Amino acid sequence: MKVIFMGTPDFAVPVLEGLIENYEVILVVSQPDKRVGRKQELKNTPIKEVALKHNIPVFQPIKIREDYDEIIKLNPDIIVTCAYGQIIPKVILDCPKLGCINVHASLLPKLRGGAPIHKAIIDGYKTTGITIMYMDVKMDDGDIISQKEIEILDSDNLESLHDKLSVLGKELLLETLPSIINGTNERIKQDEAEVTFAYNIKREEEHIDFNKSTREVFNLIRGLSPVPGANAILFGGEMKIYDSIISDKEYKGINGEIVDITKQGIVVKTNDGSIIITKIKPFGKKMMDSNSYVNGIGKDKLLGKVFE
Repeated sequence: MKVIFMGTPDFAVPVLEGLIENYEVILVVSQPDKRVGRKQELKNTPIKEVALKHNIPVFQPIKIREDYDEIIKLNPDIIVTCAYGQIIPKVILDCPKLGCINVHASLLPKLRGGAPIHKAIIDGYKTTGITIMYMDVKMDDGDIISQKEIEILDSDNLESLHDKLSVLGKELLLETLPSIINGTNERIKQDEAEVTFAYNIKREEEHIDFNKSTREVFNLIRGLSPVPGANAILFGGEMKIYDSIISDKEYKGINGEIVDITKQGIVVKTNDGSIIITKIKPFGKKMMDSNSYVNGIGKDKLLGKVFE
């Protein structure tokens, strides 16, 4: 069976590796490489690195809706996508005999879009999971083939949940593919009444509003950690906040005010309680635990200050 895989970031790496171990992957399609760092060096996408390691040809169109002949001419039996990053045109969807199959990091129809892992945490979901689905011209709108659920723990952040779902995606795809190949798989229409969306996170959504509840602040911090990191303004500069603990103590003060400094970290008043900030990156400095920051700047300069 001839398989074409389409994906770009780290999340898709286990999925591709699982396919390579079990099937004939004839082409890997990935987003164009990007320039990174101060030197603006061109860096391969994570998926391209895997393909090169296994001597699999790589195709990186700038606009897949205009440049797709490389895919069509190979006449694949199936196309598998995972976090590719561009809308795939109908001409490609109609190309493979067994269809285009997508590995999506949510329990569809919940959290359609490009940031389902971020939003599952930020929006306070108790569970999420992986959906294997047929692709459609609309975003994450196709029929569901299989799903597997996973619990979201308070100890999870974006990084840990990303890694769990990445492995789960590989496992569920390999469990599901045999039924797709022999035509015994399920095909379940999505319930439009249950649809929610997880669009890519905007810059303004990364800012912490301490007028919200402690739980909402806690969820935003871990839903954006470690990248891009939630932020708030202190002493006129942006401070990235990467980790926190929900406090069980009550404090008087205004929302956003630093009301205490404890062994655990910096305590900030929220709308319904307080939250302890434990890991930060002050403007122009490296990431550090809050106690290191406190030791450097002094408690007296911090107590009573208000995050903007």
